[in-house]
Amino acid sequence: MQFFLDTGNVEEIRQALDWGILDGVTTNPTLIAKTGRPFLEVAKEILKLVDGPVSLETVSPDADGMVKEGKMLAELGDNVVVKIPMTPEGMKAVARLESEGIPTNVTLIFSPSQALIAAKVGASYVSPFVGRVDDVSNDGMKLIRDIKTIFDNYNITETEIIVASARHPMHVVEAALIGADICTMPFDVMKKLFQHPLTDRGIELFLKDWEKVPGKPF
Repeated sequence: MQFFLDTGNVEEIRQALDWGILDGVTTNPTLIAKTGRPFLEVAKEILKLVDGPVSLETVSPDADGMVKEGKMLAELGDNVVVKIPMTPEGMKAVARLESEGIPTNVTLIFSPSQALIAAKVGASYVSPFVGRVDDVSNDGMKLIRDIKTIFDNYNITETEIIVASARHPMHVVEAALIGADICTMPFDVMKKLFQHPLTDRGIELFLKDWEKVPGKPF
């Protein structure tokens, strides 16, 4: 499973790249706004750093506007993926952009039927939001299982599943167990994937015992 970082923070991206586990980046207007920097400045810096897919979101409510914005975004780099909301107008835009070779990521998916529609119009990615589903007392990971089952039933391989709105490491683990293609997560969640108290205790013990070893070479 691929690991994407859901952020607009360039320093977080640099750290994840240093760890050697970053496959791509997703952003949205909220994440870009948090940086306090101009959109194009942030987008270009991310695209310069990341070789993998980088999802940049449109904001127009109508298909024509989304297509226009999507083409402008695609000109920023070969790895741009245009993020489009799950609406009828959005699906019209997805079909048009994909027909011109511009990959799309359908965002704000909360039901299996929405994911199926996005796949039918040719989206490169679908982004079901598991954390937000959990927030309204439903099962976000069941949504992923249902989408994966439908895609497997019909051998849908051209549209990849991005598990989005991951809130904790278990969302990432469950996504991998289900067989989702990608999980995009905040930096804090990615950092927690490394952590375990027994690892910390083991390192502490090994270092303590190392001090007792005679003739240490280093």
